[in-house]
Amino acid sequence: MSTIQVQIPDSLQKSLDDLAARDGISIDQFISTAIAEKLSALMTENYLIEKAKKGSREKYEAILTKVPDYRLPTV
Repeated sequence: MSTIQVQIPDSLQKSLDDLAARDGISIDQFISTAIAEKLSALMTENYLIEKAKKGSREKYEAILTKVPDYRLPTV
């Protein structure tokens, strides 16, 4: 495990203290979880961008032709 030192504004520190206490976890755990969530979101976005680059409009439209037309019933 690594140790880092970070400077944050007092207002963020107050929010951090409050939210960690509300969740019943340490500030270290709160920050670790927040970092993991952000990294996961960024990696997912990058993954989807790379997948999209490999796609083709023709394949997309070919698949859509297999989906039956469906109208939602009116209430």
